[in-house]
Amino acid sequence: MTDKRSYQRHLPHEIPEGHPIFLTWNLKGAVPRTVIERLRQERDRLEKQSARADESAADRRLREDKLIFAMCDRFLDRAQDGPLHLKDPAAAAIVEDSFLFGVGERYDLYAWCIMANHVHVLLMPIWDLERVTQGIKGYTAHEINGLQRARGRILWQDESYDHWARSDEEVLRIIAYIENNPVAARLCLRREDCLWSPARFRNEWPAALPYRKVGQAFQPDGRQIEQACQAGKPGGTIRQAGKPDLPHHE
Repeated sequence: MTDKRSYQRHLPHEIPEGHPIFLTWNLKGAVPRTVIERLRQERDRLEKQSARADESAADRRLREDKLIFAMCDRFLDRAQDGPLHLKDPAAAAIVEDSFLFGVGERYDLYAWCIMANHVHVLLMPIWDLERVTQGIKGYTAHEINGLQRARGRILWQDESYDHWARSDEEVLRIIAYIENNPVAARLCLRREDCLWSPARFRNEWPAALPYRKVGQAFQPDGRQIEQACQAGKPGGTIRQAGKPDLPHHE
């Protein structure tokens, strides 16, 4: 039987060990109340549908969760207002650095994507997942709020979406979803053109393998990212390796 770790924020989460976890979290206020209400109504509609003969209660809940997630993600992709703090390349670089910092010790990292108002990441935890996410969220909030002169701002929505991959095939589908997100949002024509996802490394990094820190040709090109940070924020500096350990929850 697969061992599971549990943690609880607003909702209970069961995290099977040895399976990659697909995580999504958005900026605080990125999903307005009107959209939250539409999501609630869609959930009610789905729950009132007749049960499928070949579907267990758990499978039905999983299918409905995916539909609600996709609906919310489409809204986030199309948002033109509300908090868009990660549109700042220097802020996006802080988030990417924080993902890369924990590789090997805290988790295995398979994919990520940083959008203007939300992030996706696929990882397999080595540390407890709650500790991993608190570290990343706390560190990035502290650094981005400092960068944008917004100390005391609550940067991230408290609750995260999580889904554990059931098979190797699902891992590949999730990676493709994450890396195609900028294309689906019409931010670029090809996924490899996105600066804030590993799609730009895929010629050297097969999608089924976890990221490795040392001695790999697919590490982020600091010069390219530095140019983006300089263009997006005058006075930007060379990015430093993120250390998501600070006890901040901004």
